[in-house]
Amino acid sequence: MRIGIVCPYSWDVPGGVQFHIRDLAGELLRRGHEVSVLTPSEHADLPDFATSVGAAVPIPFNGSVARLSFGPLVSARTRRWLDEGGFDVLHVHEPTTPSISMLAVMNADVPVVATFHSSMDRSYAREMTAGVLRPLMERVSVRIAVSAEARRTLIEHHGGDAVIIPNGVETRAFREAAPRSEWEQTAERPVIAFLGRLDEPRKGLSVFAEALPAVLDAHPGARFLIAGRGGAEEIRQRLSVHGDSVRFLGEVTDADKQSLLRGATVYVAPQTGGESFGIVLVEAMSAGCAVVASELAAFRAVLADGRAGLLFPTGDARALSDTLIGALDDRARLAEIARIGQREAAQYDWGVVTDRILAVYQAAEGTARPGDHGGSALDLLRGRLRGEGQ
Repeated sequence: MRIGIVCPYSWDVPGGVQFHIRDLAGELLRRGHEVSVLTPSEHADLPDFATSVGAAVPIPFNGSVARLSFGPLVSARTRRWLDEGGFDVLHVHEPTTPSISMLAVMNADVPVVATFHSSMDRSYAREMTAGVLRPLMERVSVRIAVSAEARRTLIEHHGGDAVIIPNGVETRAFREAAPRSEWEQTAERPVIAFLGRLDEPRKGLSVFAEALPAVLDAHPGARFLIAGRGGAEEIRQRLSVHGDSVRFLGEVTDADKQSLLRGATVYVAPQTGGESFGIVLVEAMSAGCAVVASELAAFRAVLADGRAGLLFPTGDARALSDTLIGALDDRARLAEIARIGQREAAQYDWGVVTDRILAVYQAAEGTARPGDHGGSALDLLRGRLRGEGQ
């Protein structure tokens, strides 16, 4: 199958959508499919399967910054990529974002699959543009949402429906990673890890930092490893009084992330909102690391309502410290939670997820052209796919 995949966000600043597309493309290529990815990028070192439309512009969006590409030249490059691709199916991500996914849907003459990643509460901007975007949405043959929260957001703002297929994880890479000795837990020195953009408030570093002193008072041997890009100078300064109990690792590679999570005792996800899935929770679970996460709906779903990880009230640093202290007080229970989490993570392996996405492609191929769906493709998928939570 010849598959075109469109990434609306710049490849140069990695994020969940870019990683999803990269790993999906890699799995499809391993299975013998022909794959081409179109993405904004200013760098020349893109993977062989990717084509750039040029630079992106940073735009504030949903508590973060989205780097998007648009304009006449970008539109022309998108059309040329579509014309030259000869695709059997076009898979776009976040087609309602004003970037190349939207342009690709507008110009496609092959069946279109769209994946929706975003989760948000009421958005007046989306409500105001819903009518304008309706003709665009009608060109999509099958819609995928990566979680129940992403599906809810889609339905509330654009109507229609979607089959739920979660983000994927290379679970084996995390399960078999070798911990680095300087990051690895010991019985006397448990390791609590945080990964995320340090200067993005919704990632919850401030909540994590506020909880930290009480945990150190109860468990003086604990070490806190904080990984991610961004300054957060005020928090760094505040935590410096704890000496080598707190270490900022900066931005880490995929291999370093795998090693960090494989060697950690607990991974903490203190995000305060705007999360539709929680890919790093699954990565930690795959590594056999126990997860403590805020009670966001998306995180609760990944952690099986608290059976596969511990939950605390969102934004409540005191509750986070109490949860961590209780977890470290009972290491046997913590180990059991980690084992349950690792079993739960298997459903998110890219092998499983790609099987389900290919079923979507096959259903979409049964539609002649964009807009030729009539609900039949989604009905067919609901009969074939399992575990979508609908």
